[in-house]
Amino acid sequence: MKIAMISALASPLALHERADIGGQHVHVAGLSAAIARRGHDLTVYTRRDGQGRPERVDAPDGYAVVEVPAGPADYVSGGDLLDHMSAFAEYLDVHWDEDPPEVAHAQFWMSGLVTQLAARARGVPTVQTFRSLGSVEERHDEVPAANVGARLKLERLVAGGATWVAATCTDELLELIRLGRSRSRISVVPCGVDTDAFSTEGSVADRGDRYRIVSVGKLLPHNGFDTMIQALPNIPDAEYVIVGDADGDNIHADPEATRLSKLAAELGVADRLVFAGAVAHADMPALLRSADVVACTPWYDAFGLVALEAMACGVPVVASAVGSMRDTVVDDVTGRLVMPRRPRECADAVTGILRDSFLRRSLGLAGRDRVCARYTWDRVAAETCDIYERLITAHVAHVDHASPLTDLGQPTIQS
Repeated sequence: MKIAMISALASPLALHERADIGGQHVHVAGLSAAIARRGHDLTVYTRRDGQGRPERVDAPDGYAVVEVPAGPADYVSGGDLLDHMSAFAEYLDVHWDEDPPEVAHAQFWMSGLVTQLAARARGVPTVQTFRSLGSVEERHDEVPAANVGARLKLERLVAGGATWVAATCTDELLELIRLGRSRSRISVVPCGVDTDAFSTEGSVADRGDRYRIVSVGKLLPHNGFDTMIQALPNIPDAEYVIVGDADGDNIHADPEATRLSKLAAELGVADRLVFAGAVAHADMPALLRSADVVACTPWYDAFGLVALEAMACGVPVVASAVGSMRDTVVDDVTGRLVMPRRPRECADAVTGILRDSFLRRSLGLAGRDRVCARYTWDRVAAETCDIYERLITAHVAHVDHASPLTDLGQPTIQS
């Protein structure tokens, strides 16, 4: 198959170039590499955000990356990216005029806009992965994000216009149905994990004698790091390591790090709070393996990548019962599920695991087994390619026999 992956906001090349990457970079890189391993011709289109690189690069994992000149060749904040999406769509329109893909897969809602604009005129079927929905974020975030009104309207249009939507979890599937998307044209395709890199074997980051609790994510209020800090007084002899944007030398430059530090001081646990800063993705397995528990306590989460990576490393997870973690973390089997924003519940769950070494090992090994059975990139790629093949087949039938493109049937995908 000839496949176009449109990821306007996250380049898979950044996985090897920067430490401050997000889950979307990991998702696009992992999925693209696994699809390429299946022998397909895959090109990832992303927005150029740096100088001095060629427009097209052949990635070492067997796919191509095209950096689209849309806006300045520099970092652009999320609130301003929408202004450059028309230029991105025009680029695709020109380059697909002579050599269109057989199917186009958009990552995030802005990518969905440009993908559908370029694909519609050529009858190219489209797959949409949102990763996060504005309607969910608006319900939970106390401070509205930039362009939230435009995002909510456009996101609904993108959801309705895609040939197929690949939701990342059951909660997202239900939210898409509430937005008006037909259930018959959605399936759940989760994020995957590189189970060779993230495994129980390998190096372990240095640590002290205290129990270690690790959380990973951008320093934003909705990631719930304050929940674990509030739980820490009831978890004796444990340090809490936050892997994010700020480290111990520059926490005062980050408002959220400053807020968390102040909270820890007020609760008398400042000496047990560690800001580790950004960690390269290649170094993340060693850091996760150094943890006794990995805490994932956001208010909302559609991807749950950190929980999966911790499980792949054989580390038990205490996770908020939200989003994808309700699908991936099996309570009392691979970890503990807790309600978000409940420090005492979180403390009880973490303490129970820390006090029982046999339980820690049992939960960790069960998590590893679950990831290897369900969440490898090869399995996720197989499910994704199954969608592509069905859409391409239906499109060919539509062109040849004028059969409806929407009569696709449900792909045989297990969630």
